[in-house]
Amino acid sequence: MRVRSLTLAAASAALLAPTTLHAGPPVAPEGPATHREEADVAAADLLSKVRDCTSVSRGLYRTDRNTSATIPVCGMPGAVFWKADMDIDCDGQPTDRCNRRTDPYFSATTAFRQTDGRHLNAERLPYIVVPAPSGIWDPRAHGVRGGSVAAVVYRGRVQYAVVGDVGPRDMIGEASYATAEALGIPADPNDGGTASEVTYIVFEDEPVTPIENRAATVTTGERLAREFVHGGQAGRGK
Repeated sequence: MRVRSLTLAAASAALLAPTTLHAGPPVAPEGPATHREEADVAAADLLSKVRDCTSVSRGLYRTDRNTSATIPVCGMPGAVFWKADMDIDCDGQPTDRCNRRTDPYFSATTAFRQTDGRHLNAERLPYIVVPAPSGIWDPRAHGVRGGSVAAVVYRGRVQYAVVGDVGPRDMIGEASYATAEALGIPADPNDGGTASEVTYIVFEDEPVTPIENRAATVTTGERLAREFVHGGQAGRGK
């Protein structure tokens, strides 16, 4: 899924960008990536909630160029979700682990930017990648945009992340180096990732601002996950 049109990503970013992406008070620098489960809602609770799928996409997504399209985007009040693989997105600010030497598909840009105008840091910031709007599915129709909060679930772990990049129109299942590392998934952009068992739950209409504020992502994600699991509506939009 790493093969991507930069022109398409830039255009899609403009469509999905929150209107207040650069607003909000200054925040402390990002902390180092963490391996603790950043959740007070258990992975099993979230998985039980998304056991059944009511498709909101008009078609299905591939996980890679050479695979068949089998993945629907599913919807419930307050959230959308899908179950797929995880490819590693190392794009954005060059770092020790994410650069042109470590990643043959490396791009120094991400669809969304930090408050200071720099592109995101895939090694430090947990984020996920959503498909560009298309006839298959338009994330905007379900309140999904840059900074939207996601709960990513894998083998008993939950990691809260933001929507931070945009991928091809027909593929799904990708997240940043930091997201994979926190979930115990091999994060090397060349041979890391996992072929299955990843559940992405994106909450509607409550993007985090600034997008790089990890503490706000966890706090917001925990609240939305509680509302999602225990009743009520997890987003403001629907």
